[in-house]
Amino acid sequence: MRVVVGRIGRAHGIRGDVTVDPRTDEPERRFAPGSSVLCRGGELTITASREHSGRLLVTFAEVPDRTAAEGLHGAILEVEVDPDEIPEDEDAYYDRQLLGLSVVVAGETIGSVVEVLHLPAHDTLVLDLDGRTVQVPFVEALVPEVDLEAGTVTVEDRPGLLNPEEADEVR
Repeated sequence: MRVVVGRIGRAHGIRGDVTVDPRTDEPERRFAPGSSVLCRGGELTITASREHSGRLLVTFAEVPDRTAAEGLHGAILEVEVDPDEIPEDEDAYYDRQLLGLSVVVAGETIGSVVEVLHLPAHDTLVLDLDGRTVQVPFVEALVPEVDLEAGTVTVEDRPGLLNPEEADEVR
């Protein structure tokens, strides 16, 4: 199974380094020297990666200079992963584990998870509730339980969270 782990940004310097916008919680693992990523139908081997001024800089063996690096701007980086692989942290989940889980509120199944958004403040679950799309911040106060074996996520409803019509009026 292919998983997106990053997107190539601008070229950096003259030796073929590129900035990478990581799309993984494990950049130190996915961009470790000696590992490889899939990019535009080919494979790139990582020879070096480092933080520089708050950005991840990556050097690929197959990208010898700035011109080659500029040609990769905007390319998506993917890796092949075992579908049974799980994160090391017990409270962490891969997007693919969450997609399709049933949403349970007060013991009743009301919909399913259709997307996971990775926003700056926190991740957000996109739910399909009988044809309505609702976004719920993926924080413990609102999503206290994820049960992969049962195929469910429990959501604590708050006024206006799942039904905007029920929100308190602002005065």
